[in-house]
Amino acid sequence: MTKTSFLPIRQIVVLLLLVFLIPFSIHAQEAKYVFFFIGDGMGLSHVTAADAYLKASKSANDTSGLCFTKFPVAGFSTTYAGNRFITGSAAAGTALACGQKTSIGTIGMDMTKMQAMPSLAEMAKKQGYKVGIISSVSIDHATPASFYAHQPERNNYYEIACSLPASNFDFFGGGSFKKHKLKDEQISAYDLARQQGYTITNTREDFDKLKKGDKKVFASGSITEGSGALRYAIDQTDADIPLEDFVAKAIELLDNKKGFFIMCEEGKIDWAAHANDGATMVKNVVSLSEAVKKALDFYEKHPDETLIVITADHETGGFALGSATMKYDSDFALLDHQDISAQAFTSIADSLFAIPANLNVGYAMQLVEDYFGMGDDAAIQLSPYEKSQLEEAFFVMAGKISPDNEAAYIDYGGDNPLTVTATEILNNKAGIAWTTWSHTGVPVPVYAIGAGAESFKGFYDNTDIPKKIARLMNIDFNE
Repeated sequence: MTKTSFLPIRQIVVLLLLVFLIPFSIHAQEAKYVFFFIGDGMGLSHVTAADAYLKASKSANDTSGLCFTKFPVAGFSTTYAGNRFITGSAAAGTALACGQKTSIGTIGMDMTKMQAMPSLAEMAKKQGYKVGIISSVSIDHATPASFYAHQPERNNYYEIACSLPASNFDFFGGGSFKKHKLKDEQISAYDLARQQGYTITNTREDFDKLKKGDKKVFASGSITEGSGALRYAIDQTDADIPLEDFVAKAIELLDNKKGFFIMCEEGKIDWAAHANDGATMVKNVVSLSEAVKKALDFYEKHPDETLIVITADHETGGFALGSATMKYDSDFALLDHQDISAQAFTSIADSLFAIPANLNVGYAMQLVEDYFGMGDDAAIQLSPYEKSQLEEAFFVMAGKISPDNEAAYIDYGGDNPLTVTATEILNNKAGIAWTTWSHTGVPVPVYAIGAGAESFKGFYDNTDIPKKIARLMNIDFNE
């Protein structure tokens, strides 16, 4: 046999190697367009309840459930802080932004509160990606702040706000500033942003005029609360700009050949969970799903280059899928009978009960019937025990019963007793319940689709999530 007779075999070997290497090259393909969604306070039970609500609700536009529960990859992450098992949003936001643990209340800095840590967004911007930061709460709140600011205390709102224009990020959207200045003589963070070349919008008309080619935009909601947050999804009307529109606008403005990184937080899931307001919470999880759909539309056009990751910073409320009232039954469609958020109901109740003529238990029961659909002439009937719960809550609210401080906190969490009791009864009738007014330490879900999504299978720490994304974007945190 001559030497040349081996050439065909070598060619076959080369061809086989190429065949085997092709999948590896696809697997290692860079994530050029990255969407990182964070449902603040969103545990697995919150996701499951919102999914079940959509499938049960007659008023839902789409009864197929949440879009991201159908993603091909799912995992779980732990959330503990550097100095406490049950984390806070600043420490958790920093872990998700910077890939390192830090102490409670710290934004983008290490445990000593002395050393700034680079965020994934900052590194992406440094390497030429366009960057967008979106939140349904104020843009200087803990989670969005962790991606562009470095402060020893999360309550340094003005200092955080002043870091926004310094970031040079391409798009900020959603909530406005909580504190754009502290004293009259201080320069407003809005003015600082304008000086740095940012276009600022806060109306639907100006928002709609924003177009591809516009550089450095800060687009806040057309209606924001005193805190700077967007209104709850359950309270929004056509006058509001919903979270999904901010994601769509960010895609429109940031799409380019190099790529982009967009972080979008649905922060009011957490706020509703702190209030143990089930109906409001699930509708903000649905709001997150609608925002993710905008990313999915983009993914379908660029499936090999787009990565979408959804997770939470922590769980809030100790939310349970089950209640003593319903035993083994559930009826998530009952949540549709709540017309407004607990927060909005409290505002209405406080205003109406400030009029002495309205301060009676009969009027209180009528309000509950009007806004929660529960009462003698309503779709949801109340048991004698439930009526007595509402009556007692009214008398506590009116100051005619004075429980001790510990009992009042355990029962009402510092909120309006009538509001809390009405939401609790409706929650229980739907088959859901809560264990705390605060965060918990349970692991949270992670969902992923697109380029490198396989990396997010399994069980890992929250600090691993930005590291995984960075690797897929060819970003080195140590640069």
